[in-house]
Amino acid sequence: MNASLSSLTTTVSSSLVGKRALVTGANSGIGRGVAVELARRGALVAVNWIADEAATADVLAEIEGAGGHAIAVRADVSREVEVEAMIGRVVDAFGGLDILVNNAGLQRDAAFDELTLAQWQKVIDVNLTGQFLCAREAVRAFKRRGRAPGARSLGVIIGVSSVHDVIPWAGHANYAASKGGVAMLMKTMAQELAPIGIRVNSVSPGAIRTPINTGAWSTPAALDALLALIPYRRIGEPDDIARAVAWLASDEADYVTGATLYVDGGMTLYPEFADGG
Repeated sequence: MNASLSSLTTTVSSSLVGKRALVTGANSGIGRGVAVELARRGALVAVNWIADEAATADVLAEIEGAGGHAIAVRADVSREVEVEAMIGRVVDAFGGLDILVNNAGLQRDAAFDELTLAQWQKVIDVNLTGQFLCAREAVRAFKRRGRAPGARSLGVIIGVSSVHDVIPWAGHANYAASKGGVAMLMKTMAQELAPIGIRVNSVSPGAIRTPINTGAWSTPAALDALLALIPYRRIGEPDDIARAVAWLASDEADYVTGATLYVDGGMTLYPEFADGG
């Protein structure tokens, strides 16, 4: 059994036990780590996916094999009708929705003057519009359900952003723009929704060891170059992000809304200036 997904014990927070969570883009990388961690802490987890059914089955098997419960929901988060249907399926399956983790994202990299409109639009559609569509439907579901007896919040939304919501990234204008948009979308939602008891936050990862960025760490030379940008001198793992998301989703973070938690080993500390620039 995977040691990172041991059966529920009293040593982990019980505030997620019985909570209903949807994690988008959850069959690989950070999303997979988040889905597994939420399940480990007792949540019922809907694993959203769009491609690679075998990987999705692996996530479900890992969760179920450790005594958790998960379902798979296929949907393209950039398509309104599919998002509406996905939220409906989750609510039908679990009897409600308590937590949305907006994780789905992708890259289509190019030099700025070679960036096509299609590349620009695809990244904005998935990374930014997808978070809007999923959050909007989650809020509607929260409001229809109402606050459960004894619940601290009406619902929780967590957006997975990136350090590139504040760090410019040459060659990745579409990606950086999408993540900057995620940051302000999150803050605006948090401001508007706090009075009705919905908490909205985001986690901004730095360099994480996932399939999307294999080229940045798969060789010793690439890893050395990457570590030069990370004061803590190690690459992050999906579990680093998953634990941060789980905390923000729990009642332990009940007074936290409108916040971005940078989980980056210090990448946003401008390490180039550590010796005075």
